[in-house]
Amino acid sequence: MVRVRIGGDVSARERILTAAEELFAVAGFDATPTSRIAERAEVPKGLVHYYFRRKSDLLTALVARLPDDLVDLARVVVPGDIAQSLRRLVTQLDAALDSSRLLSHLLWREADTHAAVRAAMQARFERIVDQIRSVIVAASPESAEQADVDSAAELLALAVSHRHSMARHLEVGKTRVGLMERELRFIAGALAQGAGGRLSPAT
Repeated sequence: MVRVRIGGDVSARERILTAAEELFAVAGFDATPTSRIAERAEVPKGLVHYYFRRKSDLLTALVARLPDDLVDLARVVVPGDIAQSLRRLVTQLDAALDSSRLLSHLLWREADTHAAVRAAMQARFERIVDQIRSVIVAASPESAEQADVDSAAELLALAVSHRHSMARHLEVGKTRVGLMERELRFIAGALAQGAGGRLSPAT
């Protein structure tokens, strides 16, 4: 996602959002007055309220600035190789994170106290779960057909989302899939062995 510098040739609305993102990340939402946002964006305070009637509307608009989290699954699935398929999926998700690490960290933090942001981030989490599930199913060998794919997808999605919520504290280049290699191998190995599948009825 392209970021713009305050004072550049961009719309007032975009300058306001960029200023809000930077200030919220440093001081937090509650501690940042709209007057400070207006000052940083170099616009009249009234213009902030013109575009964003409520201060919380700024957070809602910032959610829309997150990069697209949908991955072309055909480009990541390796039939018969769950670990490699998941590795490629996480790499794609991390590539999006690298362009929005500050915003991602900010929104995950503010989701605790703002329902609209929480709902948006929950929707993104559920999309990640769905994508992981789809990749597992597409890549799974026959031995994994009875495994608990839903639980595995949610487990990996939680690990990915936690890492994204801590994005601001990670060094550039440290968000890559190598940090999750142990988790990926564990999940892939468990799925290949049919972990979590339904037990056969007792005889």
